[in-house]
Amino acid sequence: MEIKNLSFCYPRHKQPVFSNFSLQLTPGRIYGLLGPNGAGKSTLLYIMSGLLTPDKGQVSLNGTNVRKRRPSTMREIFLVPDEFELPKVTLQQYIKTNSVFYPRFSQDDMNTYLQTFGMTTDVQLGDLSLGQRKKIFMSFAMATHTKILLMDEPTNGLDIPGKRQFRTFVTQGIGKDSIFVISTHQVKDIESVLNHVLLIDRSEVIRNEELKAETDLEAYFEEAMQGKEVHHD
Repeated sequence: MEIKNLSFCYPRHKQPVFSNFSLQLTPGRIYGLLGPNGAGKSTLLYIMSGLLTPDKGQVSLNGTNVRKRRPSTMREIFLVPDEFELPKVTLQQYIKTNSVFYPRFSQDDMNTYLQTFGMTTDVQLGDLSLGQRKKIFMSFAMATHTKILLMDEPTNGLDIPGKRQFRTFVTQGIGKDSIFVISTHQVKDIESVLNHVLLIDRSEVIRNEELKAETDLEAYFEEAMQGKEVHHD
């Protein structure tokens, strides 16, 4: 996935989120997308998934502009946003309706993830708590086996066992052709599974490097941001 000369500004905002921003993501890596509040992390994930249109530049997957939202591209990208709603249907209905869009979706893997989370397919999605919805949606996301999996604050709402199982799923689910991008402020929840760090503040890439084993991400972040002034809308 390549981000090339990206510029983006929200309507009625004077300060652009990105200006001439470029980045390349390599398969086989679990990226931690870090940055201060307002750095543009969530915005970048939405642009990468083809849900927001850049003012200039583009994001491409295997040479195809993701904003064209071609079926051949969309079946390879899955976004788990920080906040979401699920339809008031049974999980079985949800899987039947949505799994057809992902050719590598595995019902067996979905069942395994659900069982580990202590969930079953016999639930009404409209009756679930935030943490339960996160477990359901993350299970479905992992079971799609898309090449690009984008996650915004995926551990929010998960209990302690759920966070542990999430780390296990991510580590087992990454393949040589996959790219996982995890944006979070809860760095302690994910630092053990990351192998690459992207630290951004709007158009500035502060760090883009392999992550050494047993790195304390909180200390890493504070050291990298030391002396930097953050001016956001």
